[in-house]
Amino acid sequence: MRCYFHLVNSHESIPDDTGIEVSDLTTAQDMALQAIEDIRVEAIQQGASWQGWRLDIVDRSGRVLLSIPLDPTFH
Repeated sequence: MRCYFHLVNSHESIPDDTGIEVSDLTTAQDMALQAIEDIRVEAIQQGASWQGWRLDIVDRSGRVLLSIPLDPTFH
């Protein structure tokens, strides 16, 4: 299945026009979580914030399969 990873907030979006082929949603989620970690590290290094953003995993039809917030989580 082909999944697309769109970065979205309440005012704008950064669409993924290419997507990736994955075997299942779990694989797509794992890849998304790694990408989010990379985005957070880069944001910290640049002093940027992704607060209020999320990464939506969508299928070819545009249906959101999973949505993951980019806000840092504190434990």
